[in-house]
Amino acid sequence: MSQISRTSTSTRFAEVFCAVVETGSFTRAAALLGTTPAAVSKAVARREGALSVSLFRRTTRSVQLTVPGQLYYEECRKALRLLEQAERSLSLHQQEPEGRVRISVPTTYGHSRVLPVVAEFAERYPRVLVEVNIANDNVDLVRGHFDLAVRMGPVKGSLLVVRKLEDASVGVFATPAYLERHGFPQHPAELEKHVCLGFVRPSSGRPMVWGFRDEHGQPFELEPQKLLLCSGDFLGCVGLARQSAGLVQAYHFIVAADVEQGRLVEVLRLYAGRSATFSLLQPPGQNQTLAVRLFAELLVQRSVRATG
Repeated sequence: MSQISRTSTSTRFAEVFCAVVETGSFTRAAALLGTTPAAVSKAVARREGALSVSLFRRTTRSVQLTVPGQLYYEECRKALRLLEQAERSLSLHQQEPEGRVRISVPTTYGHSRVLPVVAEFAERYPRVLVEVNIANDNVDLVRGHFDLAVRMGPVKGSLLVVRKLEDASVGVFATPAYLERHGFPQHPAELEKHVCLGFVRPSSGRPMVWGFRDEHGQPFELEPQKLLLCSGDFLGCVGLARQSAGLVQAYHFIVAADVEQGRLVEVLRLYAGRSATFSLLQPPGQNQTLAVRLFAELLVQRSVRATG
């Protein structure tokens, strides 16, 4: 067998092997790759024979990596990533992107972070149609036929490919007019004397608690008592704050322009610091188009620039 043939065979097996590891099952890996579980099992068995090593510990319910298997997986994943990067670089120089990009984003991050990237991307690549679904529902990417999604918070136990965008910090804000009437709170405990603009979580139907850090940097939460509530879209709370209706706890990136221009003032800054992680998700094993890859790269780049 020629060196080229051996390299090609190794690359194909690396894809199969990584699919088994990342799905935790020969059956799921086969479905992902469009083949049969028997074909996947035979490929693994042949490679184990060729390497004279066991890559998996098999049970009736699962497959688990052996120590050599874990080392092999790490190197296979590195090799595939390098190959993907090489192909991406070649595509970027040889093709003009076209087609469609569908992305699901939450309202806050969508309006403040994603839409400016969409506008820039549309100007740069006019042959690509970008469709943005702005909602706080965690849609199923595969069933909804989405190429990408932005999600807040940890993404655990998921087969989705996850890329961190940023850790977004929060603060408490109000207009100068509201603070002139009601005073500046000096400690989160004083929130009980103020109107707090609360957002009702769709998942629980209850107002979100407000998060802070104490003098020692330890996180703690409070449930504001005197509430004016919004549901459906958190930006409604920000809109009410701009009308001097009360205090709002919001991400700094949402109200940055308001603070810079003096429309809103941050209070309780000594107790700020809690943050939430936003991540970019994509379905596993998806053959991404050039348009999707370029949009994802631009969104990551702009997020890094915004937080840098």
